[in-house]
Amino acid sequence: QQTGRRFNMFLKRRLRISKKHQSKDSVFFRDGVRRIDFVLSYVDEPNKEEEKKVERRREFEKNLQKSGLELETEDKKESEDGKTYFVKIHAPWEILITYAEVLNIKVPIRENDIPSSVENPLDCMLGPFRLPEKVMHPEPDYFTAPFSKSRQELYLIHDENTFFSPSIRNRIVYYILTRCPYGTEEGKKKFGIKRLLSNGTYTAAYPLHDCQYWKKANDPNCDNERYTLYMEWARFLRFYKEQPLDLIRKYYGEKIGIYFAWLGFYTEMLFLAAVVGLICFLYGWFTMAENMSSEEICDPEIGGKIIMCPLCDKKCEYWKLNTTCESSKYSHLFDNVATLFFAIFMGIWVTLFLEFWKRRQARLKYEWDLVDFEEEQQQLQLRPEYEAKCTHKKKNPVTQEVEPYLPLTRQTVRFCISGTTVLFWISLIIASMTAVIAYRLAVYASFAQIMETTQTLQPIRGLLTPQLATSVTASCLNFVIIMILNFLYEKIAVWITDMEIPRTHLEYENRLTMKMFLFQFVNYYSSCFYVAFFKGKFVGNPSNYTYMFGSLRNEECDPAGCLIELTTQLTIVMAGKQIWGNIQEAIVPWIWNWWGRRKARCNPENLYSRWEQDRDLQSFGVLGLFYEYLEMVIQFGFITLFVASFPLAPLLALMNNILEIRVDSWKLTTQFRRPVAAKAHSIGVWQEILNGMAILSVVTNAFIVAFTSDMIPRLVYYYAYSTNGDSPMSGYINNSLSVFQISDFPANKTPENNPENFLTCRYRDYRNPPGHEKQYLHTMQFWHILAAKMAFIIIMEHIVFIVKFFVAWMIPDVPADVKARIKREKFLTQNILHEYELEKLKQKLCECKTHENMEKEVIATEGKMELSQAM
Repeated sequence: QQTGRRFNMFLKRRLRISKKHQSKDSVFFRDGVRRIDFVLSYVDEPNKEEEKKVERRREFEKNLQKSGLELETEDKKESEDGKTYFVKIHAPWEILITYAEVLNIKVPIRENDIPSSVENPLDCMLGPFRLPEKVMHPEPDYFTAPFSKSRQELYLIHDENTFFSPSIRNRIVYYILTRCPYGTEEGKKKFGIKRLLSNGTYTAAYPLHDCQYWKKANDPNCDNERYTLYMEWARFLRFYKEQPLDLIRKYYGEKIGIYFAWLGFYTEMLFLAAVVGLICFLYGWFTMAENMSSEEICDPEIGGKIIMCPLCDKKCEYWKLNTTCESSKYSHLFDNVATLFFAIFMGIWVTLFLEFWKRRQARLKYEWDLVDFEEEQQQLQLRPEYEAKCTHKKKNPVTQEVEPYLPLTRQTVRFCISGTTVLFWISLIIASMTAVIAYRLAVYASFAQIMETTQTLQPIRGLLTPQLATSVTASCLNFVIIMILNFLYEKIAVWITDMEIPRTHLEYENRLTMKMFLFQFVNYYSSCFYVAFFKGKFVGNPSNYTYMFGSLRNEECDPAGCLIELTTQLTIVMAGKQIWGNIQEAIVPWIWNWWGRRKARCNPENLYSRWEQDRDLQSFGVLGLFYEYLEMVIQFGFITLFVASFPLAPLLALMNNILEIRVDSWKLTTQFRRPVAAKAHSIGVWQEILNGMAILSVVTNAFIVAFTSDMIPRLVYYYAYSTNGDSPMSGYINNSLSVFQISDFPANKTPENNPENFLTCRYRDYRNPPGHEKQYLHTMQFWHILAAKMAFIIIMEHIVFIVKFFVAWMIPDVPADVKARIKREKFLTQNILHEYELEKLKQKLCECKTHENMEKEVIATEGKMELSQAM
């Protein structure tokens, strides 16, 4: 019986293979001529809800055919799982040219004869980093003009089947799909593939990849662009090669192309910042032995005789300063004079990065025919969701057409709900941050007590201080909370943005971007702001410590400063985010795809069709690029806002981005369905966010150098309080520690253990000693240092801002050669169009010589050409 079953299964499979000679690993209809531009899939499961879905599909597909699209359905018996139907969609020539005109798509009219720019003399050195010319420039450069059905003779139409690229074809079909009606429900007109996907009528809608990524297609008409992208771009071993941006743009569209162009440019610019940051770090490493502060802390005759006040109330013991010897040495790696130089350098680097990106972006706009493309064109294209939910109508003052609109009262209510929700979640972040601070204060005393009493920890006590142990564990806890809040808020942000019913796709993306960025800014950076600007600043003195919630004593900084703790916090959060991001982006989609294809991976291509293979991939989604930008902008904040505390941050970002480019390209090419092509001429609202962070970074780094590092107190001591001419910094540690008389401890806070009967202890502050008429109040040196810090902030900010604005003014946003080429192309294109119009008019004149009006029209056209040439 078992043998019989196997034989029957074999016969069925053979019948399925022989039923159609053409391989299913194809991007064409069964006739092998018409190209599959889009695929819809659905599962037909008998239930009450399925009847509605069947009716919706029938009406939707009927309307698609009425609009001119051609459909071909694959029966579920032909699918690998035996229950999924696939509807293949083809856009014929008439539909393509109609909607190319509607979408204002530019097409070639003549090959570009403008000479290319002057070759770079370093090109010979950059040879190993270059890709083959055919990969970098898959198409010749053309003069282009918006498509018009009435002027088809003007365009370089060699073959109607290949004139529009697959990315343009799927963009046109998707435009139709999002606006095609499928009936009326509850008195409202329903339309759009998005709604049909959300209610389960269809399970997926996607354009096809052109071939397998690991091998070329058998069809000689296939361009095999996916295979080329995988071999030349998506493999990690090609990390040192340039990106084939023109091919990326051709295959995925301008929006994805501009993202990879920005990411590549950002990574290139990081190389300079990483080199300078590494030099500053090495300077700290090589001068570590010359650091007078750590020498005095480690000296048994100085640091070994300085008795520090207990780190917590009652239970903690007195401790010697030289127990922090190792941490003070490592603190010098980041807290040295190079820190100031690097902070100023990064303020200028950010400006150079943003200004040079504007120039790079302008060049791409010219090369990719986006000069005349404005985001405002998208303003005229309403979101289908907006059209469906807005029942009120009014006339558009621009187009003079009646359009749906959302009344002001409804907008106000929705914005109030949205704003309240965002504020609630930001308050939740602040509450979680307060909880982490409470954790730090609670375990700080415990760590201090454990490290003093546990003998097994004595060998590492010099390196792992209570401050550092608290900082490391709190940073890890904070990172876990950040990830959990991110996961929850992403869903909330999408929900409240949908509730606002933005008018256009551009408005939708901008609103979601601002909500997500505001949340992530507070979520990721709040802990770093706490360590940088609050920790150790409001401690009080042993006779009157400051307490949080009445019982948790505020944290103190290490005697060598708080900068090393900010470095620890930044490293854990930044590195943890990058590692988790790469796992989430690469491994998770791979696991899902492996699980989805586990049954089909052994089937031959005759059974496992092209549309099934792509259906089993992950969906990139309309917000796919949004999350990529958000990840990189948050990283940009880490390397700019707090870079004074960690010069190696740009190096970590550089290594991550080299991997990020290949991970993003690999997952897009191998793990995701082909996204619908979309146009974009810039990185959009992210440019303004980067500009804002660049300005804020100058302020935060000035405050870090002034208040978090010990540079200003050292300089004040060096120039105003040092008494040793031969070694001006000797005595600084003793000068920076105030004296406290142990008998002045409050009765309920007095340490229980004082076996050596110490009379005084030291603490980190500038206060008068016991017995002084103003005992335990701040000394004049404290106010001198504070004045110096404020003066430093003002001077540094003004210097950096002046240099930033001067550099921005000096560097034009559009390169001179690009401006000239744009003008030249416009002039030549106008001439070509005018000559075409003139030729058509002359032909009409020859056919009808007696018409005087036609002669006047010819004269007017010639005059228009002369005027255009003069201009």
